[in-house]
Amino acid sequence: MPSREDILAFIAREREAAAQAGAALPDKIGKREIARAFGIRGDDKIFLKKILKELELEGEIQRSRKGLHEKGALPQIVLADITTRDRDGDLIAVPVEWEEDLGPIPRIAIFAPRKARVGGPPAAGVGDRALVRVTPLRETGGPAYSGRVVKLLSRAVKRILGVFREDLRNGGGRIVPVDKKMRDKEYRIAEADRGEARDGDLVSVETLSRGRLGQPIAKVRERLGSMNSEKAISLIAINTHSIPDLFRPDTIEASEAARPARMEAEGFRREDWRSLPLLTIDPPDAKDHDDAVHAAPDDAPDNPEGFIVTVAIADVSFYVRPGSALDKEALDRGNSVYFPDRVVPMLPERISNDLCSLRQGEDRPALACRMRLGKDGHKLDHSFHRVMMRSAAKLSYQQAQDAIDGRPDDTTRPLLDEALKPLWRAYEATKIARTKRSPLDLDLPERKILLKADGTVDRVLTPPRLDAHKVIEEFMILANVAAAETLEKEKSHLIYRAHDEPSIEKLNALSEFLATIGIKLAKGQVIKPMQFNEILAKVRGTEHENVVNEIVLRTQAQAEYVAENYGHFGLHLRRYAHFTSPIRRYADLIVHRALVRALDLGPGGLPEMGREHLAEIAARISAAERRAMAAERETTDRLIATFLAEKIGASFEGRIAGVTHAGLFVKLSDTGADGFVPAASIGDDYFRYDEAHHALIGARTGETYQLGDQVTVKLVEAAPFAGALRFEMQSEGKPRAGRASALKTKPAKSSRARPSARTSRRRTHA
Repeated sequence: MPSREDILAFIAREREAAAQAGAALPDKIGKREIARAFGIRGDDKIFLKKILKELELEGEIQRSRKGLHEKGALPQIVLADITTRDRDGDLIAVPVEWEEDLGPIPRIAIFAPRKARVGGPPAAGVGDRALVRVTPLRETGGPAYSGRVVKLLSRAVKRILGVFREDLRNGGGRIVPVDKKMRDKEYRIAEADRGEARDGDLVSVETLSRGRLGQPIAKVRERLGSMNSEKAISLIAINTHSIPDLFRPDTIEASEAARPARMEAEGFRREDWRSLPLLTIDPPDAKDHDDAVHAAPDDAPDNPEGFIVTVAIADVSFYVRPGSALDKEALDRGNSVYFPDRVVPMLPERISNDLCSLRQGEDRPALACRMRLGKDGHKLDHSFHRVMMRSAAKLSYQQAQDAIDGRPDDTTRPLLDEALKPLWRAYEATKIARTKRSPLDLDLPERKILLKADGTVDRVLTPPRLDAHKVIEEFMILANVAAAETLEKEKSHLIYRAHDEPSIEKLNALSEFLATIGIKLAKGQVIKPMQFNEILAKVRGTEHENVVNEIVLRTQAQAEYVAENYGHFGLHLRRYAHFTSPIRRYADLIVHRALVRALDLGPGGLPEMGREHLAEIAARISAAERRAMAAERETTDRLIATFLAEKIGASFEGRIAGVTHAGLFVKLSDTGADGFVPAASIGDDYFRYDEAHHALIGARTGETYQLGDQVTVKLVEAAPFAGALRFEMQSEGKPRAGRASALKTKPAKSSRARPSARTSRRRTHA
């Protein structure tokens, strides 16, 4: 039998060999591969399994659907930020995405030329973001990896975004940064360097030097508009995250030159599906409609009481060809970004809102998936078609739901029996299959901000989740699975949507917490989404429901785009790809192109492309997705903070949404706003942090504030530019039995923190 050290060395050696061979990702390393390498057979495999379990529990290795690997090991292609240089002048980078529970963030020594050579790798510098191919370094004391730049994604932007405040006495003014991390730092602007900036304007500045008293000096580079304007808040996020919001001239020119697709073009003919009454069902304010659905009974004798479900998706690949100006900019953007007051689209409006919008009564090209479902919702087979369609009706979710609930209007009444009811009957069948599959069932309500005509917040609400939403969601999931299955069958490379299972560290923390409320979750077991659902069902309707939902949510990993499939844990699917929205996601466009090529459906197919190239694209669009999520979240926080700034001193109901040494994060019930309650400001006790119970506990009284508790708070400070709120606790904590255990907990920090927006909750995006 190999020793523990032999196994660890083998795993590291295999990863290093794959990196040196130039593989985008190593082959999966698991128990089978280790047994084969060491010649382990028969009953000895039981002992190998025991050793691997011990190594995993001790944190020496991690197990995921990607296989076994060293704790904290990086993949071969990493999205990294170049942060500094070492004493020898070599660049040092760190991965953009890193889980805190994996340990210290690894450093990567970048070996790159100081000047770009023709045909060579790009020259990079401090502050740049790049795709980097990494190789583990076995030397200790220095960076854990060496790396070479594969693609330079963005250059360092040495500018700061802030609000200009005029100095009437001395001329010029000062800049108050909008970045929460810099809100204690102001910059002096000389009169000659203010440009056209006026008091209250949002500006970008370039730092120049330090003044005699140490205050940094800056120069206004660009006036972005008044902070009182309706678009200022989203402009902050767009500029802070370097989201491209203006299309390049050649991109606009290419979009304007595009002409409507015809039935016959470029040597192929589309299937004519214009008589099929496909429906688009979207939010009422949607401007683009990229998916349409239809369902009907299946008349085939081998499928009694079954259904034929059709999902038609706008044929973006026909207009956006690989390597074109439209394609290059779509890849740079990665996805559309949605703000309450605007959308920053992935594609110009000529494409997204016109040629590829499935408008009612107009001919539009589409890529369609036709699926046969059994009466239990199980998919029997499917096929893909490149078609010309004509939407029979444009409906909103509420409109479709009202019709099913017996309140049809003039539009839905003629569609009710022949179109809407068959959709709902097919959906009822898919619910049977979904229940059997048992995907993760977390209740994640999303808040929606409604603006007034002047761009200020009117109100914040949580729209109801209707069956109409679930109908469309379920059919889109089925089509996404069908796309992945077809491409695997055709042996085509593709980009998957993958979601890893929770790390063992997070599962152990969850197990420890559940034990405190009498729920058993054995440590070290292989967990499935069904087990999370069973836990959630046990606490539903109890005092523990909110805290358990919160902790189960935080236990989950983030979904990502990958070229090497390892499954989708949350949806409990072995293979899954994004196919249903190529207007707003580049990943879907790649899948469309792969289908066109694999099934020989005409022009616009995916060019010859290795898995390594797709891995690079997957890393780029995953980063773009994170960027969009952060920008959208920060904009929402800033809008709500601005809305609440006029309500200082008011009391609000909320729930404790986070607990740290420093204090409590509280989410308000009516607006979903997040704010902070410093531990030092709570009552007259000294509160200590109990990590296992996710609580602050009074050292003297045992008074307890725990994650998920319903509380009342008073708003005492709002920082709109930073999107931050500070509250004062008005509710008493819960009495806690066992004061002795409370006294063993770690002390909370007593410093009075400035307002700070809560760190975003990690969500599982399908």
